Amino acid sequence: MAATTHTVTNQAPPLVGYDVFTCDRALVEAVERHLDPALLEGARAELSLLGRTAGSAQAQEWGALANENPPVLHTHDRYGNRIDEVSFHPAWHRLLGKAVSAGLTGAWTRPGGHVRRAAGFLVWTQAEAGHGCPVSMTHAAVPALRADPELAAEWEPRLTSTVYDDGLRPAAEKAGALFGMGMTEKQGGSDVRANTTRARALAEDGAYELVGHKWFCSAPMSDGFLVLAQADAGLTCFLVPRVLEDGSRNEFAIQRLKDKLGNRSNASSEVEFDGTWARRVGEEGRGVRTIIEMVAATRLDCVIGSAALMRQAVAQATHHATYREAFGGKLVDKPLMRNVLADLALESEAATALALRLAAAYDDGGERERAFLRIAVPAAKYWVTKRCTPLVGEALECLGGNGYVEESGMPRLLREAPLNSIWEGSGNVQALDVLRALRREPLALNAFLEEVGAARGADHRLDGAIKDLLTELADLEGVEARARRLVERMALVLQGSLLVRYAPPAVADAFCGSRLGGDWGSAFGTLPHSLDLGAVVDRAAVHL
Repeated sequence: MAATTHTVTNQAPPLVGYDVFTCDRALVEAVERHLDPALLEGARAELSLLGRTAGSAQAQEWGALANENPPVLHTHDRYGNRIDEVSFHPAWHRLLGKAVSAGLTGAWTRPGGHVRRAAGFLVWTQAEAGHGCPVSMTHAAVPALRADPELAAEWEPRLTSTVYDDGLRPAAEKAGALFGMGMTEKQGGSDVRANTTRARALAEDGAYELVGHKWFCSAPMSDGFLVLAQADAGLTCFLVPRVLEDGSRNEFAIQRLKDKLGNRSNASSEVEFDGTWARRVGEEGRGVRTIIEMVAATRLDCVIGSAALMRQAVAQATHHATYREAFGGKLVDKPLMRNVLADLALESEAATALALRLAAAYDDGGERERAFLRIAVPAAKYWVTKRCTPLVGEALECLGGNGYVEESGMPRLLREAPLNSIWEGSGNVQALDVLRALRREPLALNAFLEEVGAARGADHRLDGAIKDLLTELADLEGVEARARRLVERMALVLQGSLLVRYAPPAVADAFCGSRLGGDWGSAFGTLPHSLDLGAVVDRAAVHL
């Protein structure tokens, strides 16, 4: 074959060697909006450093290797002794080590920590998403452990450490620790009150012995786990260490690792407890209330993680279209492709704006913001995570056949996209949680309405959507059957309010016209043609 046939033309160069943070205008502006000005210089520097690492060829290689070489379970050693260890490719440890050193488990211990950590999580997830699971659970375990001040004093410094200390050893001997979670069981799934794992109190105060199983226990190589089990007074939260203080292994039998659609780099397991030592966290019979703060924090990470996947998909699609030529010009200049890219960009920016707003509410910590989170987190988790999969699929299509091959990285994004909609309660669970808040917590609805009402009068389509929403909220008769529709509208109105207040006019106009005004089709790329779509695409593009 003649060598001239191998000359490569009209291919986009790899999107590599760029600052993932600085090139994301929506994220940069959200950080500037929500952080105390005194913290901005330091935050920009740390996020830019993380962004350059995330966009580097090295980090991209780590992500590929961690997924091409998934974790391996070793139940026994060569002599037949039970060891229950999981081994990972070195790339996994590098990714996880960078996440920990960047403070992605330490939001609770520094000013503006949740906004800074959310932005960092959004940036670093774009390098590889699977290792974000133990990062998220370690971060989220802190508020649950605070139900027991003694346990919090012991474990919180380890969980918020910036030192990644791999290996199964007593936690007291380690410079940093990771946490996992075990809630669901085979027979119950999301209905955790159906759990059958039993807890028997031991002579030592607060100590128990567990017997039972967990159908999904993520990150089984972690140093400790928060699990739910039935004690005498009912469902209770427990801390289960992998290694006991004397250096012996706790009874923690990993039966198998799940063979998952995506999230291949991360280990999700089935675990059996049989005489497993555990320490009670909080009061007996109040396990759900104790662990709910951990659940809320991981749900927010589902929103942030989905926003990260969306952003990376949009970055790849706009980058490809900027360089690829077809039918006499650049793809990005073709009106129909520009419509598709702009539509994807709107979805991505709305997700980013909402995720950072929720993180800012955590930093505030006031009663109004806590009430707002009670209703906004499940609404955001419901909607943003559901939008991730169709967005990534459409972005992949923008690359055509180039996007369908593994080397592009797009198939990995697509396989990862459905996870956050399932983890920590699927769509119906989130919708029902919103209904529960509407019925039981009037302060939550008031805080939500105050938030969306802050943009009233700025856009007639948003005003109309708020009015329609109030009508729906006034009649909750038979609401469960229409809960998804209601929660979708709540999430869209909240996103619209944020964009009207903070995004450029072209972005806010396009979002309100399509998502709230009804001038939109059933697929991406059906925005009104009269909008300033070029400005929307240019804002979302990575400018190297």
